[in-house]
Amino acid sequence: MEGNSTQAFKTIIIDNIKYKTTLTKKFMARKVYEPVDYNKVYSFIPGTIRKIFVKEGDRVKQGTNLLELEAMKMVNNIAAPIDGVVDRINVKTGDLVAKSFLLIELK
Repeated sequence: MEGNSTQAFKTIIIDNIKYKTTLTKKFMARKVYEPVDYNKVYSFIPGTIRKIFVKEGDRVKQGTNLLELEAMKMVNNIAAPIDGVVDRINVKTGDLVAKSFLLIELK
């Protein structure tokens, strides 16, 4: 490993045991983990908003249909993941949305 002599070793701790290793560029550039925020509803597939069933200020229960997303000629009902109040709607009927687009915010 004479070619890697310029790389600095990093110390990681797993189960209270210290290990020295080098980290790859791919590992260093990875997307940082973020816990799921159930107050935000994202699109899981690119598509078109067909209908919106709620308006800002509406109280919704878990499982309530919030909107319809048409993708690949299929209509997908997007439901509320938790009980809450619709804080903000970031789309309107007919909008084209990308995957992981923030559709609705609950509080």
